[in-house]
Amino acid sequence: MAKNNEHIFSVEEAGESSGFLLWQVTSIWQREIRRALEPHGLTHSQFVILASIYWLSMQEQAVTQVLLSNHTKIDVMTTSTVLRTLQEKKLVLRAEHPTDTRAKVVKLTDTGKKLIKETVPVVEKFDQEFFAALGNKLPGFNKQLHTLLGS
Repeated sequence: MAKNNEHIFSVEEAGESSGFLLWQVTSIWQREIRRALEPHGLTHSQFVILASIYWLSMQEQAVTQVLLSNHTKIDVMTTSTVLRTLQEKKLVLRAEHPTDTRAKVVKLTDTGKKLIKETVPVVEKFDQEFFAALGNKLPGFNKQLHTLLGS
């Protein structure tokens, strides 16, 4: 508790702030996922975009920048920047959309497919280990995350 009259927080302890707790957990999770992806030459954002292209392609959807942005919750400009980098790394291709002349379809190159097939197991293993502390509460935790996402 604050020792002066300047107490501006609605909580007595920092550990009572949901936002602060989420920030702490997210910071730890991001640092460790960055470490897991580093040997593969990918940032986490690049991995998420690559994995999402693969995932959405499996759903037989024409993958566009807007669809990727909506799926990943990464803003459109950042999605565009990451896609440009992935294209420079020869991991993705952009092609004309079959029906929308304003949009480009994004596809993984063979190198991109190979890399995502290598890295998905790495990330999934990391997630399993990181979230193992939740035990049988994990499904409920995921449900709460969906609630926060509005899905």
